Amino acid sequence: MRLRKKIKRELIGTPDYPSNQIFTISNFITVLRLILTFVFLYLFVVGINRYVALVVYAVAASTDWLDGTIARKTRTVSWFGKLMDPVVDRALLFTGVIGLVVRNELPIWVCLVVILRDVYLACGNALVRRYHKRPIDVVYTGKAATAFLMTGFSFMLLGLPQVPGLGILGAVVGPFPGLDARTVPFGIYLVYIGVVFSLVTAVIYTVKGYHAAKHAIEHPEDEDVDFLNPEIEDGDEAS
Repeated sequence: MRLRKKIKRELIGTPDYPSNQIFTISNFITVLRLILTFVFLYLFVVGINRYVALVVYAVAASTDWLDGTIARKTRTVSWFGKLMDPVVDRALLFTGVIGLVVRNELPIWVCLVVILRDVYLACGNALVRRYHKRPIDVVYTGKAATAFLMTGFSFMLLGLPQVPGLGILGAVVGPFPGLDARTVPFGIYLVYIGVVFSLVTAVIYTVKGYHAAKHAIEHPEDEDVDFLNPEIEDGDEAS
């Protein structure tokens, strides 16, 4: 039987001690963002209206900070929100990537890098969770990657502004628009930056996951604490 960690009541709902609540304003916004991603993908791929699709995507992307901010301000940070937030971020990225690839507006290797990186992290997370029960916190480079990618995809969805290519790789190099001399949407450069941050984030998570699993193996007693179902104390001190 696992031990229940004793936590002061006023700490429940903070980033360090998430609650088990599901029906909160911040979680509602998170789920709404997820729904909007699929609405965008349908509108964009079907071609009903490119700019309406862009508005839907921009709303979903721009509220990425809102749910977390509200949760922290109102002390309603929850395990559901912590688990769903990166899922919704990934859904936003995937729908943007897939939509642009389907319309032949984005090199397919970008799609592969973004998706395969997430598959790698998902597999790594499953391995780490065998030993370390508490989820690893989201890192800021991951948030930066998401911001660059989603902003870049938004500019690419709009198709504006068009800027001259850098010409680093020559006149025309198919897989690397913008690094050759072709005129491209400005957003492609933000996407490239986002890809770099994504790969850096994968390295950081690999290191954090390795150390978390190593610590759990060396100190299994720390993993006996049930963080999901804490024993709430009303006193001033927590054990």
